[in-house]
Amino acid sequence: MNTTESLSHLERLQLGLVEMQQAAIRSGKRMILVLEGRDGAGKDGTIKRLTEHLSTRATRVVALPKPTERERSQWYFQRYVQHLPAAGELVIFNRSWYNRAGVEVVMDFSTRDEQAEFLRDAPDFERMLVESGIGLLKVWLDITKEEQRKRLESRRTNPLKRLKVSDMDAVAQDRWSDYSAARDTMLLRTHTPLAPWFCVRADDKPAARKAIMKHVLHHFADPGIARTVKRPDPERLFPFEAAAITDGRLAP
Repeated sequence: MNTTESLSHLERLQLGLVEMQQAAIRSGKRMILVLEGRDGAGKDGTIKRLTEHLSTRATRVVALPKPTERERSQWYFQRYVQHLPAAGELVIFNRSWYNRAGVEVVMDFSTRDEQAEFLRDAPDFERMLVESGIGLLKVWLDITKEEQRKRLESRRTNPLKRLKVSDMDAVAQDRWSDYSAARDTMLLRTHTPLAPWFCVRADDKPAARKAIMKHVLHHFADPGIARTVKRPDPERLFPFEAAAITDGRLAP
């Protein structure tokens, strides 16, 4: 039995990611993965599995803190531009520019005019990224209200997860409907042919992580690498369309 055959399913996907990165370093490909979702949706765990065996020199995870007063006076996208990938790099945004379409809307951390400006400008910003040759993949991790409740409770009661607890956890369930409305508006307004959204049903963490890893490989990897991996189950991960908001694929 060869080494590849003896690997687990997860390890085979991770090997594909390593091969994808090796090819990207050789070719100079630039890649951005935007991961968005509610509190507790599983972004951190997904990133851990994605990056576990990748080069730290060619992989960056960006999770920006609250903007400073100086940054608040800048063009909104400016603080993200400095983190864009150079040749051969993969940048994963955990807390991307979509903060302005999510938590800032629900918690009134920005003005309605600023939020409207963002929804107008984000598609143009992403068009410029893609037309400059950067590969861009946007994934929304969707969970049910009950699953979020369980995960947030686990954060509060498990001492090993105390670093995951945030002030936003306290209102995530109370403002569930507001977050749903913000999600729907964001997806509808910023899903474009050049920068589409893909949604993953993430109540099952391991299945969601593997689906995202498969999709990353099919989106970014060379065909010779991608064809060795099955595409994710379309019941698990699917391209966004307006019907998904009402047909049960996205949690209400």
